[in-house]
Amino acid sequence: MISVSNVSMRYGAKILFDEVSTGFIPGKRYGLTGPNGAGKSTFMKLLTGELDPQKGTVVRPRKLGVLSQDQFAFDQYRVIDAVIMGNRRLWAALEERELIYAKAEMTDSDGMKLGELEGIVGEEDGYTAESDAAILLQGLDIPDEQHERKMSELPGGQKVRVLLAQALFGHPQALLLDEPTNNLDLDSIHWLKSFLNQYEGVLIVISHDRHFLNGICTHIADIDYQTIITYTGTYDDMVVAKTQIRSQIESQNAQREKKISQLNEFIARFSAGTRSSQVQSRRKEVERLQVTELARSNIQRPYLKFDQKRPSGKHVLEIEGLSKSYGDVKVVSDFTASVIRGEKIALMGRNGSGKTTLVNALLANSPTTSEAELRKTSGYGGPFLDSGKVIWGHESAIGYFAQDHKALIEPGMKVLEWLHQWDPAASTEEIRGILGQMLFPRDDADKRTEILSGGEAARLLFCKLMLLKPNLLVLDEPTNHLDLESINALNISLQRYPGTVLLVTHDEDLIDEVATRVWHFEADHEITDFRGVYSEYQTVLSSESQTTA
Repeated sequence: MISVSNVSMRYGAKILFDEVSTGFIPGKRYGLTGPNGAGKSTFMKLLTGELDPQKGTVVRPRKLGVLSQDQFAFDQYRVIDAVIMGNRRLWAALEERELIYAKAEMTDSDGMKLGELEGIVGEEDGYTAESDAAILLQGLDIPDEQHERKMSELPGGQKVRVLLAQALFGHPQALLLDEPTNNLDLDSIHWLKSFLNQYEGVLIVISHDRHFLNGICTHIADIDYQTIITYTGTYDDMVVAKTQIRSQIESQNAQREKKISQLNEFIARFSAGTRSSQVQSRRKEVERLQVTELARSNIQRPYLKFDQKRPSGKHVLEIEGLSKSYGDVKVVSDFTASVIRGEKIALMGRNGSGKTTLVNALLANSPTTSEAELRKTSGYGGPFLDSGKVIWGHESAIGYFAQDHKALIEPGMKVLEWLHQWDPAASTEEIRGILGQMLFPRDDADKRTEILSGGEAARLLFCKLMLLKPNLLVLDEPTNHLDLESINALNISLQRYPGTVLLVTHDEDLIDEVATRVWHFEADHEITDFRGVYSEYQTVLSSESQTTA
């Protein structure tokens, strides 16, 4: 069990949480939620021991499994070593032991130290560490031939599995995961969800993926109102319960305020008369009926609304025999498709399967996206298309959100100045209004573009798209760096958008609720073009799988 008692954390005048006491029980799976800046990562660091609370205590089990957020931190190590590093005490002892053995001559103190280190290695099962790590990796579908390779040689999805093996190494009693689905494709997310549902210790996870939280959580620990409130159930269950509780208090307050007003009216009318006992009684009742003070929620909901200045022609895009390779590596092969106005197409597939490659090939031949923009975001200097044709329809105006979206924002400018250049005819107040919709405080209009965080840069690009009003949106991983409230706002806005959408994402809710068509990138460089919603596509895949079996 992990126990938190009277913990407080603040930064300057900002209180993250105050006098928080809560517990996390083995066998339960907790989602740690709250908007960006609420203190989720800070609280997770308190649980891991990376940070000490300014007030209060945290009691944790001796063995914690912590998932590293940095997939590149272990690139120079062997896969098997990266797993063993999950037991920090053991790894430190093994490294120090190796340094001593590497000496040409050992002193008496070296000999004494070796005895001490061998004791630690024995206590931590170090003599079977490599075989134990190999068993974990095999269970996580990392084949034996990859155990001796460098971490830098593995794709992102396999790296996460290795880092999860690292977190699990040594049989931790609690598993703490901060954004475990970052950079994972949908297949890897499904695998991780299944794995975590079988974990028997204390699980605490931070994620901005609503579908993922709903799929694994038995409880939600929500950071809001400068405290942490734990709700039973999934993320969606928490949202309903939280809304109901607040609505109930607001309704009770309204009734109490009405009653207090009536009592005060009686007191004012008869306080100088002969009904002093009745007046006194009503004064006591007013004191008893004091309205419950509602703390202000720190949740902020952006307002995203995509419009189009004018609709495109009916036939938005024609693709004929499009192919693209990088050297001898084939990525997209002979793809042909026709896109009709109003379609919302989800581009799905494993990381590295060619989704962004196809997007770049289409945009390089578009009327409103400059090749310079694509060079900035892709870092690629060669041709974006090897063969085939890309024909954009009449009046097509494209709004582009790149996976490396910060590269699209020119440094050395103020936020207001950068946004205003996309529509010089817009008034300053109109620009400020759009920034306000995307949760930029008024003073942030003068913020320098080069110091924007990833989330701020994403929200600024959405401001640009709302200002430009294109009739076709091309969005490549738009949910990266967004919190749950912003992702939900994006989801709703895309559903309501009257134009055409090409959407690259691993967010299952976005795919399920927005897409009307699926382009699925297969392992053989082919693209399956399914005209229908995602749930229908899943049904087709399931029936094909059963037929094959």
